[in-house]
Amino acid sequence: MKILLVDDETAILDTLEILFRGEGWDVVVADSGPKALAALNDEKPDIVLTDIRMPGATGLEVLAAAREVDSEISVILMTAQASLQSAVQAVNQGAYYYLQKPFANDELLAICDRAAEARSLRVENRRLKKEIKRRDRPTIGRPKGVAPGFIEVLELAETVAVTDSTVLISGESGTGKEVVARYIHTLSERSDGPFMSINCGALPESLLESELFGHVKGSFTGAVKDKDGLLVAAGAGTFFLDEIGEMSASTQVKLLRAIQEREVIPVGSTKAIPVDVRIVAATNRHLEDEIARGGFRSDLYYRLNVIQLRMPPLRERREDISLLSGYFLERAGTTPNGEDHYTLSEAAMTALVEYDWPGNVRELENALERAVVVSKRSEIALDALPERVREVPPPRLVARDLSPNPTMDVVERAYILWVLQAEGGNKTKAAEVLGIDPSTLYRKLNRYGIDA
Repeated sequence: MKILLVDDETAILDTLEILFRGEGWDVVVADSGPKALAALNDEKPDIVLTDIRMPGATGLEVLAAAREVDSEISVILMTAQASLQSAVQAVNQGAYYYLQKPFANDELLAICDRAAEARSLRVENRRLKKEIKRRDRPTIGRPKGVAPGFIEVLELAETVAVTDSTVLISGESGTGKEVVARYIHTLSERSDGPFMSINCGALPESLLESELFGHVKGSFTGAVKDKDGLLVAAGAGTFFLDEIGEMSASTQVKLLRAIQEREVIPVGSTKAIPVDVRIVAATNRHLEDEIARGGFRSDLYYRLNVIQLRMPPLRERREDISLLSGYFLERAGTTPNGEDHYTLSEAAMTALVEYDWPGNVRELENALERAVVVSKRSEIALDALPERVREVPPPRLVARDLSPNPTMDVVERAYILWVLQAEGGNKTKAAEVLGIDPSTLYRKLNRYGIDA
């Protein structure tokens, strides 16, 4: 265990250092309040033993700073001028113990041993809670999907969540990048901290810098008081930088410094503020191409791209369309007929599966929200879907999944899908066109994983 000893009286500080080193403690000393505040961040002690009355910063200020650095730090306050009021104030602010000078060495060591044991129990309890969360992770908001490519993304997200590594999520708009970022936060050691986010393309450069790094009073018109940036506000949590590729060059430089030095300098200030936050960034651009064009800094890219997750577009995970549709319709609530949730007709489901979804999961959700609004029945028919979805061009045989040398299975699957679409999802008519028995068609649909 590491203990930080703080007292402005050198003789007492030397005595305490000899005492604790003799008992095998890892000792850090500070002979003033300001030095103690610096040591909290630099040394990360487990226990703090501090005098209350000191110039520069009082013991109560050291206590408050320690609680910000690590809520599990046990702080013991000592004073030669004890009062009931100061004792109550210390306990209310989270002090482990309030000790009056002079004291016996054995008494002090016993108190610090109990404080160390209490800290160990709190840390272990927190660790066990995180472990239970990780074991039960499928039940705590796992994003929906069964497509192999999507499952790979989730499994990698679950693996990196328990680390503190920076993550870069790439993928088209609407693929669920923020959903996965939140999932990583939920499974991480930082899940008790805040999850904060900002869209880097939604704000002008000056405002984005102020929001990220904060500003001081008078730094620009309208800055009427000091303001912490979101990177500071997200301390001990996760910060999600959406559309990082839209960030200006000057802001990229400041973000790189914040990640490297783990500190930010507010707009209009020269004083650095330490930050303790995990960065998860996302982009719908090919950042390698942006680097080649000079639009994105390579050093920032490599800082962000410690772990990269690529979100597959919905057209590459068509087996998830039925699952996602059911999920969105379940969320829509009861139907006009009082049934538990809406369902989709065969023709409507076929249209959903066949559409390429350039807006991805977000577009699918919006399309189904529209369908619920316009549908007068609990079963959503084809005509309730947006026109762009239901009017899929019929020549689907030149399909997206046909390679230059497709196998017969690939060709047959594409042909069955085309016929089903042409017949509005009617399986009996599709079987007639295909020249096979309906039971044979159902076996083929099952074999090819077609949920129509």
